[in-house]
Amino acid sequence: MYASLIRYLEEKEYIRWCPFDASCDTKTTLNDLSEDKMRNFIHMARSKRNFALSVNTPPETLLKHLDLIDDNGRLVNAAILLFGKKPQKYFITSEVKCVQFYGNIVEKPMPSYQIYRGDVFELVDQATSFVMSRIDNWVGTRSEGMKADVPTRPELPMDAVKEAIVNAVCHRDYTSNASIQVMLFRNRLEIWNPGVLPYGLTVQKLYGPHKSLPANPLLADPMYWNGYIEKVGTGTEDIINKCLDYGLKVPEFHQEEDFRVVIWRQENDTDISTSSGTSSDTSDDPKRSKGDPEVIQSDPKKIERLKTLIIENPEISRADLADKLNISERQTRKIIDELRDAGTLIRVGSRAKGKWLFTDK
Repeated sequence: MYASLIRYLEEKEYIRWCPFDASCDTKTTLNDLSEDKMRNFIHMARSKRNFALSVNTPPETLLKHLDLIDDNGRLVNAAILLFGKKPQKYFITSEVKCVQFYGNIVEKPMPSYQIYRGDVFELVDQATSFVMSRIDNWVGTRSEGMKADVPTRPELPMDAVKEAIVNAVCHRDYTSNASIQVMLFRNRLEIWNPGVLPYGLTVQKLYGPHKSLPANPLLADPMYWNGYIEKVGTGTEDIINKCLDYGLKVPEFHQEEDFRVVIWRQENDTDISTSSGTSSDTSDDPKRSKGDPEVIQSDPKKIERLKTLIIENPEISRADLADKLNISERQTRKIIDELRDAGTLIRVGSRAKGKWLFTDK
């Protein structure tokens, strides 16, 4: 009886043992998918990875090959996210919100704000274009290039930006009511992903070789075939190496309520970051720091004042800390992150009833 009950609950999708992308949460049919998108996928997969199927492969055959349709003919969630005509009709928060700020904190006015919808490939391409079109771009002259084209160098490495966005789209928690957020500040790019790292994988491990543990394996496989990911756990290392090769500071990874990637922009005495055109700086090798990216974020006086406030009231909330320090909650969180990473501050108990403790370090 117990086994029959479990089987019934699984069939009715009341309980789920498989990943979100492998579940059948909708009553969609092949009519909800775009044949053009599937043909384009095969074309790209053949050119990128020598995909076995031909461009003329019937949609149902492709879906079976990618495990996107079950034995009963039901489409799994990944099929909608990959090839759906209107994926957000069924998964509302599978959109990407992109916003640009004038300064280094979240505040109005915002020079640009876009919400992108579409399949996962479209989301990655649209969000990447949003960022790359709003950062500075060094433009040389034809005399500096080997070809007739004018040489250019964007402020951030496009491959690193795209990799961070791909990771967010591929590994996010699609059951969350939150959306991916791409936020371009004057001094950094932040990509927020509603989700958590897989069990056994820590933020520290992301800075070195680690296993590939995709949260949505049926999404990851087609994204591999189209050349968006490598499926060997090199994504975060690639982001780090591309930024360092570019002369930028070490990117940061944070796991809190959401997973967050921080890519630091070029340090510059003049604020030229709000322009979407070309930079007035004609240096092709700007001086940039490769040091610890977190230390520049903190005012030593603010750190000492925060420590004093916590010692006086270990149960103080982050909002109250920000209010008493006269800074934003985001800046307060960065100071707390530094103290946590240094091993000097820990949080015990729940968020609502917990308290802060300083260690002996």
